Amino acid sequence: MDHFPIFLSTRGQRIVVSGGGDAALAKLRLLMKSEAKISVYAADPAPEIEQWHHEGRLSLVARPMDYGDPICARLFYGANEDEAEDARTAGIALSCGALVNVVDNLADSQFITPAIVDRDPVTIAIGTEGAAPVLARAIKADLEERLPQSLGVLARIGKTFRKASYALPFGRARRDFWRDYYFNAGPKAIADGETAVRPALDALLGDHLNRTQRAGHVAFVGGGPGDPELLTLKARRALDEADVVIYDRLITPEILELARREAVMIDVGKEGFGPSTPQEHINDLLVEHAASGAQVVRLKSGDSTVFGRLDEEIDAVDAHGIGWHIVPGITSASAAVAAIGQSLTRRGRNASVRFLTGHDTKGFADHDWKTLARPGEVAAIYMGKKSSRFIQGRLIMHGADRQTPVTLIENASRPDQRVLETTLDALPAALEAAEMTGPALTFLGLAPRAALALAPTIPNQEFA
Repeated sequence: MDHFPIFLSTRGQRIVVSGGGDAALAKLRLLMKSEAKISVYAADPAPEIEQWHHEGRLSLVARPMDYGDPICARLFYGANEDEAEDARTAGIALSCGALVNVVDNLADSQFITPAIVDRDPVTIAIGTEGAAPVLARAIKADLEERLPQSLGVLARIGKTFRKASYALPFGRARRDFWRDYYFNAGPKAIADGETAVRPALDALLGDHLNRTQRAGHVAFVGGGPGDPELLTLKARRALDEADVVIYDRLITPEILELARREAVMIDVGKEGFGPSTPQEHINDLLVEHAASGAQVVRLKSGDSTVFGRLDEEIDAVDAHGIGWHIVPGITSASAAVAAIGQSLTRRGRNASVRFLTGHDTKGFADHDWKTLARPGEVAAIYMGKKSSRFIQGRLIMHGADRQTPVTLIENASRPDQRVLETTLDALPAALEAAEMTGPALTFLGLAPRAALALAPTIPNQEFA
């Protein structure tokens, strides 16, 4: 992030614009929505600028900007549409201490002006670091359609009610009140006219003051394989409401970004054959925070019901009478099989699929390897990289064809996803050569669909 987004107070502040053509007009239409004191310097100003001057909406000086003109200016816009003149006036503005923006010149600008969705006092700023203004405008148009004009009215009335809401305890109680206002009581009241909103607010506050505080609760949420677009809507809502998020190592930063900024974030990552947070400590954290009244999200990669020790954590919260619910997620096997264009079951090939975990090598010895070694069988092996030689040995010992296809998908669904296509015979050597460092899922009995073989390859038919 090269440009840190902030909202700058412009009430009573001076903003200077140098230029009087189309570029200046575009900036001025936006700037005049603020309460700043705007000065324009232009030898040949557009008629609109002259009209705005006569209406008292800005101050026009009909000449090029000179030394001393931008004194006390908070912001300066170089909109001369002339490179040399923009450089000259920007230098003057910098010497006077103003922050400088040169239109269509990111390199010489100290700040950029984002695309803005205006529902005063609700303001949404959209920036692309100056790289894709067309994209910013497209996002703006989409948001304009989604957000009703009444949103600004609700926010203005809500702003006057902030102090009254302080009668509610700080934190969740107030958030629940304002969520109820903006997404339920407020929109219903404004349908009867703006005058109906304040009485509805008073009634809503009385209702919330008499409510029993919501009990602590744990949501066991499946975070999916890593792509934030694969999160369910229910998972997104749980993250938005969470006071505490207790998350696994494989949860991606993009998904963690979806949690509220105020939420307490606790990393309880476990790494196969490496450093791990003891399960008993995770259980204690769930109980501790939920017992204090917090809404807790236990965020697990993939689906929380698949190799996630869910039962142990449910037993822990049950033992303390704490409520819970499960939000399913997309398990890694589903994302990984989609990456190779296959299905987990296929008529005439296999009517069942086995999900195994490579972490439990002791439990591996108890599997029905003889059945799994038969032609056409399919297994999805989670976290099986370090057990590849053990898996190979067990299957071959029970008669598996050494040419049985094996596919590994590293970082399924993520931008750095990689696919390794090999055989049971070559599995350990191919895996070592590929130097996979991310989480990987192994498919026994599945090769990438033939059409995918046209993709770029690296040694051992690996492709991304």
